[in-house]
Amino acid sequence: MTIQRMDNVAIVVGDLDAAIEFFTELGLALEGRALIEGDFADQTVGLDGIRSEIAMMRTPDGHGRLELTKYIAPEASAPEPSIPAPNTLGLHRVMFAVDDLDDTLARLRPLGGVPLREVANYEDQYRLCYLRGPAGIIVALAEEVG
Repeated sequence: MTIQRMDNVAIVVGDLDAAIEFFTELGLALEGRALIEGDFADQTVGLDGIRSEIAMMRTPDGHGRLELTKYIAPEASAPEPSIPAPNTLGLHRVMFAVDDLDDTLARLRPLGGVPLREVANYEDQYRLCYLRGPAGIIVALAEEVG
């Protein structure tokens, strides 16, 4: 028995609307929003009294999904330190292939997309950049060179 596919990656955010705006500007499409609560949610996640709102975002090719989750109850907890270093165990990073890295960065900066450093060149094959998105999410961008 093997897995069939990776269905989605879920990330907890504090401001769902801002996260939707950020990832929409990046090029993902909002598939839908839903309120999640009840015994099935408590059993699945391992917390009691869950009430959350999710937004499912879809990549342009239709194969990838990013689930953005805002916890109403219990309230989400902040990591310590509040903006963990990129090498923190268990930290999430999401990477997207883009066709124009400079344009993408210019569109994301007004929405809080702050590069961790500079755009790097990897063996003249890719231009790469890590940036902070909503809730401190590390978003990696890769533009194929040539």
